[in-house]
Amino acid sequence: MTSQQPFSPSLRTPAENQLFWGDLHLHTNLSTDAYINGSRSIGQEEAYRFAMGETVTSDIGIEAKLNRPLDFLAVTDHGENLGLYARIEAGDPLVVGQPVGDRYAEVLDLFGKVGLRNAFMQVIGKHGPMPDMPTSVLRSIWSDVTQIADRYNQPGQFTTLIGYEWTSMINGDNLHRVVLFRDDADLTSQVLPIDANENPDPESLWAGLAHYEEATGGQVLAIPHNGNLSNGRMFSPQRVNGDPIDRRYAENRMRWEPVYEVTQMKGDGESHPTLSPTDEFANFETWDTTNVAFSTPKEPWMLRYEYARSALKDGLEYDRTLGANPFKMGLVGGTDTHTGLATTREDNYFGKFKGSNPSAERLKAKMGGQFQSNLDLGASGLTGVWARENSREAIFDALRRREVYATSGSRIRLRFFGGWNFQPEDVTRADYARYGYRSGVPMGSNLPARENANAPSFMIHAVRDPDAANLDRVQVIKGWLDDKGQSHEKVYNVALSDGRTADRKGRVQPLKSTVDVAKATYSNSTGDPELISWWQDPEFDPLQPAFYYVRVLEIPTPRWTTYDAAYFDTELPESVPVEIQDRAYSSPIWYQP
Repeated sequence: MTSQQPFSPSLRTPAENQLFWGDLHLHTNLSTDAYINGSRSIGQEEAYRFAMGETVTSDIGIEAKLNRPLDFLAVTDHGENLGLYARIEAGDPLVVGQPVGDRYAEVLDLFGKVGLRNAFMQVIGKHGPMPDMPTSVLRSIWSDVTQIADRYNQPGQFTTLIGYEWTSMINGDNLHRVVLFRDDADLTSQVLPIDANENPDPESLWAGLAHYEEATGGQVLAIPHNGNLSNGRMFSPQRVNGDPIDRRYAENRMRWEPVYEVTQMKGDGESHPTLSPTDEFANFETWDTTNVAFSTPKEPWMLRYEYARSALKDGLEYDRTLGANPFKMGLVGGTDTHTGLATTREDNYFGKFKGSNPSAERLKAKMGGQFQSNLDLGASGLTGVWARENSREAIFDALRRREVYATSGSRIRLRFFGGWNFQPEDVTRADYARYGYRSGVPMGSNLPARENANAPSFMIHAVRDPDAANLDRVQVIKGWLDDKGQSHEKVYNVALSDGRTADRKGRVQPLKSTVDVAKATYSNSTGDPELISWWQDPEFDPLQPAFYYVRVLEIPTPRWTTYDAAYFDTELPESVPVEIQDRAYSSPIWYQP
């Protein structure tokens, strides 16, 4: 042999990374709100088995199964009073007959008569503040949670990420975070879930995460979600203490919160039609009427501080003024289901609570019996992770470096590379991904220092979910700061199916929908199974900081409500969309002068 290079291409060229699919936000019967609302039979083990592809029986007694298993799952039950009702049900003497057990049992008894909020108000009015859960009980439950996660973790086949939800609400405004660990039970069991009731300020959470890393040598991160229910708090220019965002805050948020859950059942969080009036696809599964507690109506000024795209734009301004970007975040998706069942397909939708499990009545009911109508719940979402292997360490590391993306439920395959020297023919190379890593950067990264006078160019490759719909189009969303510090955004159609082209004003003729509402079917006779694009920014200014992310749209398909109406032979309310265009959102690539 004349070559000194290894024979295997993977040994002599950069790794491509592999795509893994999972849900980073799921609740079981260990979450107090799930249990109270009737989710009793699906625990942590059943949730793992379901995600691995097994058939399980839901809380209403019907069987459920995924069409394809997930690669990873994070069971993230609420850390506040974690597993309390399970211990009451089991007759644990540390809670049964004690104030904590008696008070929460009283709430459960009142719930069916007056609703959740009123039940708590009546018990608190009668007895005073709800008692704390005994630390010894929480320690025992958390130890069980971490050990069960370890038992189901199968590196290379199925990964379980240990985590919980930190459930902060200030005056009913959502500041929730999912906390995820890189580590196994030996480390994670050394600390307890941080209780947001003790301090609802995210900065206190970050301090607790820092303590964990210092004390154990492990690694942990937090994922904010549902800014759309925060009434302007999620991406506010003010900290919880009232002070403006400063450099230290920006650096801490960027350190502890590298990704944001942009889509899930309680509404999509990419953008809002008020914020992006020229974006025809901005009004997607929108929740914009109130906060998470349904206690305060939404005001127009709040929207800017609730959606990912506007936060990404504000982040550029903070980077310029503070030297750090608090909103430099990748994008992920999660279900936030409280049934233990990580379903995201429109035709396999198992709701959020027991009351939104499949039934002929759920189209008429409200979430949790009293909140948002079940009609408004979305089937979203999933996270795609580009990692070297299916393991806790590799998936966590991909989240940390933001080489991840979100979908509203389908498994669209998406790659996105940016650089200074990509040419149109490069995206069609057989080894384009290896070339992308070698000559540029993947989603979630900063463009390297500018090498030439060219504008940045991008390679984009999108492939339909093999069990779902064809693709309609690929778009690049750009945000930037002008010379006066004003932020802007623009949507570019960079790949269109069916041979379409944009007119001189950038408008694109929509595809004709193939959805048959009465039968709840559609056809892949329109759209393309694959869309590939090389794109160079035509309006690039080297002095202006910018970000770029990709949005991929499927052709229209029936919404879950349409499937329900056909399956149960019920009337579909006129106010509900009959079809949906599922989508993927890449993490951004940033340019900094």
